[in-house]
Amino acid sequence: MLSRLRRGEFFYGWIIVGITALILIGASGLRSAPGVMILPMQGETGWSLSTLSLAVSSGLLLYGFAAPFSGAIMDRFGPRNMVLVGLVLIIASLIASARMTTQWELFLYWGVLSGTGTGLIGTVLSATVASRWFVKHRGMVLGILGGATSAGQLIFLPLLMQLVLSIGWRTTILVMAAIMAALLLPVFLLLRDEPADIGLRPYGAPPEVTPATAAPAHVGMLATMQRATRTPEFWLLAGTFFVCGFTSTGLIGTHLIPYAVDCGITEITAAGMLALMGAMNFVGTISSGWLTDRYDPRKLLAIYYGFRGLSLLLLPWINTPAGLAFFAILFGLDYIATVPPTISLVADTFGRRQVGTVYGWVFCAHHIGAALAAWLGGVTREAVGSYGIAFFAAGILAVLAGTLALRIQRRTEAPPLAEAAA
Repeated sequence: MLSRLRRGEFFYGWIIVGITALILIGASGLRSAPGVMILPMQGETGWSLSTLSLAVSSGLLLYGFAAPFSGAIMDRFGPRNMVLVGLVLIIASLIASARMTTQWELFLYWGVLSGTGTGLIGTVLSATVASRWFVKHRGMVLGILGGATSAGQLIFLPLLMQLVLSIGWRTTILVMAAIMAALLLPVFLLLRDEPADIGLRPYGAPPEVTPATAAPAHVGMLATMQRATRTPEFWLLAGTFFVCGFTSTGLIGTHLIPYAVDCGITEITAAGMLALMGAMNFVGTISSGWLTDRYDPRKLLAIYYGFRGLSLLLLPWINTPAGLAFFAILFGLDYIATVPPTISLVADTFGRRQVGTVYGWVFCAHHIGAALAAWLGGVTREAVGSYGIAFFAAGILAVLAGTLALRIQRRTEAPPLAEAAA
């Protein structure tokens, strides 16, 4: 293998992509679990839907706030150690969650530990891997890794629902812990921080860029963000991604199954609809990566958000299994298709080596939106007896985000954040 690497016959970055994909599949399965377990947990514990929604919301919030710090640490020390720490936290939170009996344990294990652990190895890992290892085909790699997240939803949702119905939600959580533990070995043995670690340059980098100089010197998170937050591009990217999290992970990812049950649809059928959404998401995200390499990412974002907004505005009038399956197909096509163009714009605007830091904060905005929607969705359902108002508000926000995406000033070359900080 090493001799082939030296001759340039095989690029080791594809192994890194494969390992990262496995990590994201597992993390995605874990993050989709609340949508499956929220009703069984309510039935066993008697905790209210708003309490469980708030716990899910706190986990999403910690997931988001962990991202920029993990991104900054990845920029400084590399992804490998960060991934190992994140996996250990996730495994600990799952084992502890299987034994929880009180609400404070719910918030500690589902919120703090799980949110922090998954935040350390979330989408920021995709951005860092794609930006460090690839110049050519970066959009395609982002699409593949986004597709891995979709695949996690596709694989785990039906599996988790079947397990919950057959062995209970507590034993199902222990099964998830074993799956995440199995990822530790390939990460420890095979994951590398960047091409220079094995004497390579990023794939598609100009020949004059040597491994030793392929990446500029590390810039501290504070210095990087001081410059990033002075640009309108950062706030436009963060604002549109806030809406992305609000409308996808927070609202639909958490509350589609309870909404389907309200419509008289069984939980296993509803989980199948989320899995169908994951399948379409897989197609949509990989296609989005391919499109990002070829077309203006701003226009892609405008189309994705506009399409999402229209589908959400229609959702309150969709209440049959066939109708919800049709919604799952439409919504799934751009569920996280926004990720490749957003990361591409961050890399173009703020620099390849600063992607972990800057995108970490953009991703934090995503999960602030997700946390808010997860909580407000449950509160709205309990207050007015339906999700209609929540779906309508989310649709309006998505259309607004589409118009804001077109205001982002795209740069073909990143500004000299590193040089300015130095």
